[in-house]
Amino acid sequence: MSVRLPFRLINPVVVSPTIAAVGLSFYSYGFPLVGNCLEIGAVQILVVILFSLYLRKISVFGHRVFLIYAVPLGLAITWSAAFLLTEAGAYSYKGCDINVPASNIVSEHCRKHVLRMKSCRVDTSHALRSSPWFRFPYPLQWGTPVFHWKMALVMCVVSIIASVDSIGSYHASSLLVASRPPTPGVLSRGIGLEGLSSVLAGLWGTGTGSTSLTENVHTIAVTKMGSRRAVGLGACILIILSLVGKVGGFLASIPQVMVAALLCFMWAMLAALGLSNLRYSEAGSSRNIIIVGLSLFFSLSIPAYFQQYGISPNSNLSVPSYFQPYIIASHGPFRSKYGGVNYVLNTLFSLHMVVAFLVAVILDNTVPGSRQERGVYVWSESEVAKREPAVAKDYQLPFRISRVFRWVKWVGI
Repeated sequence: MSVRLPFRLINPVVVSPTIAAVGLSFYSYGFPLVGNCLEIGAVQILVVILFSLYLRKISVFGHRVFLIYAVPLGLAITWSAAFLLTEAGAYSYKGCDINVPASNIVSEHCRKHVLRMKSCRVDTSHALRSSPWFRFPYPLQWGTPVFHWKMALVMCVVSIIASVDSIGSYHASSLLVASRPPTPGVLSRGIGLEGLSSVLAGLWGTGTGSTSLTENVHTIAVTKMGSRRAVGLGACILIILSLVGKVGGFLASIPQVMVAALLCFMWAMLAALGLSNLRYSEAGSSRNIIIVGLSLFFSLSIPAYFQQYGISPNSNLSVPSYFQPYIIASHGPFRSKYGGVNYVLNTLFSLHMVVAFLVAVILDNTVPGSRQERGVYVWSESEVAKREPAVAKDYQLPFRISRVFRWVKWVGI
């Protein structure tokens, strides 16, 4: 399906707050979890900031190692420190029974101590020791997929929002590699392949879809590497590593507090990269300022209103922010006689990126504004690529695959 019709409604003013809302939606998952083990989580954040900002201009053998590898280096250093502290007994449970659920622990001291030790230790999941060296995944390995129309409808809407994120990433990447903005045909091809990859991910039972990662745009900007061969080689390496069970076990052994610390950096980057799309429009325009401001504010405020229905005031249950939409689905403010409609509306309006997209796309397409003010004139230049052979070659499928799919319109320029 072509994206020509939606493309007319999606402009930089819409893409910017939508992507930023994805990053901001994890604010309640970041530092609140880091606080469970400050000496690990806070160090993780400080090390990444030190490498990415203060040491970013230092070169080692002609490469800015600290800037390019800020996140993996920070993760390796902090995990090593946590591993040494765990093996040295610094994070022992001191007589508290870890097998008793936290809600059933009588001692207040043990309740807090067990939570802190589980957040700091690297062997809580025991995944590194129990995982096999090699494991070959196969389709339908977790059984036959189950279809629920309510969840399917929610995921269709979320997929549309993810496509908006992808459109912004495609345009940002094209400027970094000194090429023309992608044409609607190229955008359709990219989004179509993301959908195909999501189908394959569902067959293999990964539990997640496939979409472009906005942080990789920053990676291209830092490394100055936009080669298809480099990306293809990296993909092959990741496929091989996915067959090594110990790699997955190692990732599972990373303390949750370190994951939260990384998200404090990564999702902050995502929010900033989302807002950077405003450079395609008149960022100082009062029209755009109001639209972006309202979109971001309501993307946090409206889900907060819906989330207050998720858990009763007398409940001690603590649910992470990314699980709350599923709790709210059955207890949200929409309570009509149609249960399925209630489920869909309560879930959608509790998702930050959905609210940001709806507010932005409605306001941007109804409030009068010039093409230059909205940024349409920049993205519409993609049509020039059809008349430039050199640019058209950049967007052709590799290995002459385009010849095989010549009959499919959405794979072309």
